[in-house]
Amino acid sequence: MRRILIMTTAALLMAGCGGNSEQQEAETLLARGTTLYEQGSYTEALATIDSLRRTYPNVVDTRKKALKLRQDIELKKTQEELALTDSLLQIANQDYAQQQAKVDKDKAQLKATPEELTLLTRNRMRRDSLRTQFEVLGAKIRYIHQKQKVLEK
Repeated sequence: MRRILIMTTAALLMAGCGGNSEQQEAETLLARGTTLYEQGSYTEALATIDSLRRTYPNVVDTRKKALKLRQDIELKKTQEELALTDSLLQIANQDYAQQQAKVDKDKAQLKATPEELTLLTRNRMRRDSLRTQFEVLGAKIRYIHQKQKVLEK
């Protein structure tokens, strides 16, 4: 009986030390993820956080911090994608409007060519695709904001 008590105590002490070591290693990974985020390496930061979550599933406090950092990274990454998409969408809108005016003029004079009409259709498809991407990114940002509010509570 006494041996079982000693072995159990030793196992608990070793587990306690291991847990602290896991906590420190998880915090190190979290700090690395934060540094990568601050440097703008969003993909690498997300990979580091995913590694933390897979490797240390029992370090709950650090995982909560990592979840908040993950949301911040996703938000920043999506905001940058949205800004780029917005710029491309403005250019696509201008191209389409110019092409539309030219095709309308040529149609009125009965000079519109199949190539012009095809180009106009392609420009419209590109514009519509960018518009859809813009809307999806906006929805993703709203969703991340909702999740951040839930996490703060």
